[in-house]
Amino acid sequence: MPVFESKVDASADAFKRNREDMLALVANLRALEAQAHARAEKAAERVHARGQLLPRERLAALLDPGAPVLELRSIAGYDPGERGETIPGGGMITVIGYISGTRCVVIANDAAIDAGSLTIPGSEKLIRAEEVALENRLPCVFLVESAGGNLLTYRVEFWHRAGRMFAMQAKLSAAGIPVITVQHGSGTAGGAYYPGMSDVVIGVKERGFAFLAGPPLLKAATGEVADAEELGGMAMHSTVSGLVEHVADSDEDALRICRDVVARLRWGASRPALGGAFDPPLRDPDELAGVVPVDPKKPYDCREVIARLADGSELLEFSPLFGPMTVCAETTVHGLPAAFIANNGVIDNAGAAKATHFIQRCTQLGIPLVFLQNINGYMVGVASERGGMIKNGSKMIQAVATTTVPKFTLSIGASFGAGNYGMCGQAYDPRLILSWPNARFGVMGSEQAAGTMRIVAEAKAQRTGTPVVEAEMRTYTDEITAYYDAQEPAFITSGRSCDDGVIDPRHSRNVLGFSLAMSAEAEATTPRPLSFGVGRI
Repeated sequence: MPVFESKVDASADAFKRNREDMLALVANLRALEAQAHARAEKAAERVHARGQLLPRERLAALLDPGAPVLELRSIAGYDPGERGETIPGGGMITVIGYISGTRCVVIANDAAIDAGSLTIPGSEKLIRAEEVALENRLPCVFLVESAGGNLLTYRVEFWHRAGRMFAMQAKLSAAGIPVITVQHGSGTAGGAYYPGMSDVVIGVKERGFAFLAGPPLLKAATGEVADAEELGGMAMHSTVSGLVEHVADSDEDALRICRDVVARLRWGASRPALGGAFDPPLRDPDELAGVVPVDPKKPYDCREVIARLADGSELLEFSPLFGPMTVCAETTVHGLPAAFIANNGVIDNAGAAKATHFIQRCTQLGIPLVFLQNINGYMVGVASERGGMIKNGSKMIQAVATTTVPKFTLSIGASFGAGNYGMCGQAYDPRLILSWPNARFGVMGSEQAAGTMRIVAEAKAQRTGTPVVEAEMRTYTDEITAYYDAQEPAFITSGRSCDDGVIDPRHSRNVLGFSLAMSAEAEATTPRPLSFGVGRI
């Protein structure tokens, strides 16, 4: 396979400026993530005094030491425009990691924040993690300590949507995918359905509780008085109700039992070895921080990005002379086949036709698709429209929507308009969609939106005979520009759950290799589906 020869000079001033700008954004990302960690640490003394572990300490004890971990939606819920305090993370921690050598999805209530109560972004984050588990056939483990729905942020549509969390547990079990709960603390109201919908439940004695109505609500609703242990303690549930299979002495003991349960699943034990020996890229993936400018208006060659993701920097371009602004290339990442579609400009008629052909060919061959989004949209103009842009763009979008191979999306720059759709945005079901911190999203750029609305306003004024006051028009367009600009940055869109998380560009190769291996394992795993989920005795 041809080796791509990089033309980037890592010693150039432009490269150094790009790198400084990108690393500043990465530092901002880490600062946002640290807010949730800091809030949890404030509770450390109190939690440890109870003999319990903090949520991230539970994760560390459960997961295989030194094995790769991918956290999803780490800043979900972040929105500086909202009233009140918004802690990034949504009060939930979701990761893909290894337990006893088995790749699993782990979902943990961040019980150090508002008693692990469920928020709107937290519920969406949980549902998305379950979807990842179902699509990629990964065992799903819940680490539960939750006060149920957050009543202070309650909205009726949240309650309607939240039921999807438990429906997904049933779908996982019915698909033959194991669902395991560790009941570390209280599971109240909706929180009680985590264990109720699980195949196996491990409870911590004297600390774990599960009840539809806790003692205060029970007294308020019925007048009945009961203490937490008799109402929903692990001793009762393991001997009377049958909700709990294993009773543990402590958090640590519960996580040890969970590791044993996962080990005995023998999940994918007959799976063939994936990939094989592979060479690293010729240029260090660390250079990705300097290859791509933070300013989306500054051009660069997307092949420079692919060459730092691909094994040996080898890539076989598909029709490189036809529709050259759309780059299609076959390669391998961590020894696994991958087909890249990336942008060196807008998508024109030739580019859309080429991408459609390439997607269909990869589907026929079973090669996973990787989309590198840096796109302002499809080409507009008289010549483009007469050339069939709507028809050709629609064919590309249709191919993206209907292909049956795994799809992964990295948003590494602009992602505007229907270009987001053609380059496999969130609505087109990528297995994972991850953003770099410089990514920007919108129906169109802020300047284009403001310009469009100015033209509309001026046309209306002309129809009605209203004079156009330039100062007022500038204020109007400035407001529109600011409104659109405020919603474009990756931190805002990720906070609003428009992706599966923001990552450091320098980690992209390892994240992509991890993701491709996950989907390859899923293809090689054959669960034993039921017509229904495992019903508790």
